Amino acid sequence: MSTRDISVVICVYTEDRWEDILAAVSSVRAQSLPALETLLVVDHNTVLLERLAGEYRKTEGVRVLANAGPRGLSAGRNTGIAASHGGVIAFLDDDAVAERDWLRHFAEGYTDPRVMAVGGRTMPVWASGRRPAWFPEEFDWVVGCTYKGLPPGRVRVRNVLGGNASFRRTAFDAAGGFATGIGRDGDRRPLGCEETELCIRLTRSRPDAVLLIDDRAVIHHRVPAVRERFGYFRTRAYAEGLSKALVARSVGAGKGLESERRYSTRVLPVGVLRGLRDAALARPGGAGRAGAIVAGVLTAAAGYVAGSVRARRSGAVFSVVPVAAVEVVPDDEGATA
Repeated sequence: MSTRDISVVICVYTEDRWEDILAAVSSVRAQSLPALETLLVVDHNTVLLERLAGEYRKTEGVRVLANAGPRGLSAGRNTGIAASHGGVIAFLDDDAVAERDWLRHFAEGYTDPRVMAVGGRTMPVWASGRRPAWFPEEFDWVVGCTYKGLPPGRVRVRNVLGGNASFRRTAFDAAGGFATGIGRDGDRRPLGCEETELCIRLTRSRPDAVLLIDDRAVIHHRVPAVRERFGYFRTRAYAEGLSKALVARSVGAGKGLESERRYSTRVLPVGVLRGLRDAALARPGGAGRAGAIVAGVLTAAAGYVAGSVRARRSGAVFSVVPVAAVEVVPDDEGATA
């Protein structure tokens, strides 16, 4: 892959993350392999749109634009894809910063023409300064981070994780964009799995496609204090169950739950035993971690059952549109900087 052929999309929605957004953009601009452009897609927030447009009006390579679709992360990403020019589109969370070689490691993965997506490793930055003693590493996906149980190195996977991921542009030509009606929507229930659904759809459209995670492509993701609490842990686990039910309805339970079965039968039992062992050795948090794993599994399962019943009654509530159909306001009409 040639240099400067990667567009970076950062979806934003609230002024509460102003400093985080600026830090995310700065980390992209400091990459050892420069990005072709950085696109900030603002999710139906006029004040934030105008403030960011003013902040980056004179900054070369940074563009600010409004989400051209319905409210939510998926439509924001689709807007960024449609407006971007790179042969690869990378996605970075608005409350994360990328290490200097983040894009370089992504680019290395695309030397193989079969590779359609490359993800990376997301490390938590806890607001309290340290991981809560009860919080199991096996559940770091709850806070949007890489969880214990994923294989190390550069490995082939079913799906990448959306806050630290990249795709060839041709992947969206083959499979369409991110599905709307699934995934995050501002401050509503913390749903997810939109990248899982896209990746499964992609490999069905392109059976020869290879999807990778390279754990050298590192970002650091801020975990606010509210997400260090057990209440959020349960809410997010339940929402994951709801999301998985939608994905399973779309692509079938066999493929939609393939990785989750391995995770539940191999990774989590080991985590419970490790927690109980630590408790027996009087190590801090051991019993809490074991209990949290059990509670997380049961809560996610309850969400899956509820989501499955809801999906059967009302049908799938998400839709996929070709990215080419997304109408983005041109740069010279005031929506971008």
